[in-house]
Amino acid sequence: MRLVASTMVPDVADRPDVFPTERLQANGMAVPELRARLRLIDNRRNALTVVMVWVWVAVIIGGAVWVDQWWGYVAGFVLIGPMYARFAILMHEAAHKLLFTSKRWNDFVGTWLIAYPVFTPIQLYRRSHFAHHKDEFGPDEPDIAYYAPYPCTRRSLSRRLVRDAVGISGWKNLVPLVKSTWSKSAFRRIGLSIFGVQALLWAVMWLGTGRWWVYPVLWFAPWMTEWRVINRLRSIAEHGGMERSEDRRATTHNVRQSLLARFWVVPFHAGWHLAHHVDMGVPWRNLPAYHAELERAGYVNDAITYTSYLQLWKALSGADEATEVKASA
Repeated sequence: MRLVASTMVPDVADRPDVFPTERLQANGMAVPELRARLRLIDNRRNALTVVMVWVWVAVIIGGAVWVDQWWGYVAGFVLIGPMYARFAILMHEAAHKLLFTSKRWNDFVGTWLIAYPVFTPIQLYRRSHFAHHKDEFGPDEPDIAYYAPYPCTRRSLSRRLVRDAVGISGWKNLVPLVKSTWSKSAFRRIGLSIFGVQALLWAVMWLGTGRWWVYPVLWFAPWMTEWRVINRLRSIAEHGGMERSEDRRATTHNVRQSLLARFWVVPFHAGWHLAHHVDMGVPWRNLPAYHAELERAGYVNDAITYTSYLQLWKALSGADEATEVKASA
């Protein structure tokens, strides 16, 4: 892949202007008839997906307690990390109002069964996330701190991941949430609601297992540590080192998907992130079909595609010291 110097942006020669086509409009969105099909939301399957995420949480935690060996608890701790990724993607769908066709059910499930259990104030997330979609890398980009410092050195990325893994990043996320519970702002109710849900989860896990420490060890600790690592790796794989542009191929990476990556980092078709940014109204189940349309049109090609996340992460951490200093100046 040819990159623009000191960035992760594919060379303009690898990003041909192919729109409009017979099936895609000048902005890359599908023509109305196709777009209507791509934007269909499957309420029943999404409801089942939400239920199954919780079933898997119960199986993982219950299985660890049933085995009742140190290695079972370690396995449970590790496996809860990818479950947080699943909650995050479903919460992202709810924020886009793509989880259910009913706004009432979309917001209720997205808030109380998905976002609050994973310490996320979805109301604030929705606001900042739409600012992200409105102008990636623009002056109001809320996630610029995540994306801007790339490419970096391997040492720099390792340092960030270590901070995530030992709970430093988790603590920085937790403190504002705790402070919101005694503030006089409108966010106090949100913070209290989130910790109310956490108290309920703790009670259910304690009563269900007879062990008070199951919640802090198998739920809270993975959020503080492992999830921070997964979330950073996913986030930088989406936009790390890109730039402000009308061409989404200059703002968003494209990575070939694998079963392993989809299990650990990008579940629920989250890896087709370029397609999501071309048309954020396409729900997650239909992103592979929409991505295929972009490929057939020549908008997505091998020249801008990383063959794996490992290849992309190596590229993101492949800068030398001089390049990193220049980029951060």
